[in-house]
Amino acid sequence: MMDIALLTTTVRGLGDMGMSLAIASIGSAIGTGIAGMAAIGAWKKMIVGGQKAATALLIFVGAPLSQVIYGMILKNAIADANLAPDSYIWQIIIGLVAGAAMAGSAIFQGKTGARACDAIGSGANDTAKYIMVIGIVETVALFVMIFTMTGLPTA
Repeated sequence: MMDIALLTTTVRGLGDMGMSLAIASIGSAIGTGIAGMAAIGAWKKMIVGGQKAATALLIFVGAPLSQVIYGMILKNAIADANLAPDSYIWQIIIGLVAGAAMAGSAIFQGKTGARACDAIGSGANDTAKYIMVIGIVETVALFVMIFTMTGLPTA
């Protein structure tokens, strides 16, 4: 027979159940895939044209990965807030929405990186400006993480 105390035990600190991390990670996977395909195309164009393949394109491929870190930080912050179990549905919704915003940032970083790879492959080698644009897109994910964390209630 089950112990009655086991049935009445309430688990605390589950947070958003990893939703912010999971959704942000999906966006990062999509973004790196988009930029990666463009980098391969640009390298092909450069090699066929007799140029050396620019290793700097890896910057654009890897840029969307940072949203995985932001998702993990937010997931931990929501869990560490140790809010009451009756708020789990709201914590999950917060994680889903914030994760989706971070995923959007990662996807558009990938698309922006893809255009930068194409530009460099075509000879428009202005890497510093392309990195600045990637940084601006990155800022969206940072803002989402920070503003969500600062808006969390304390237990």
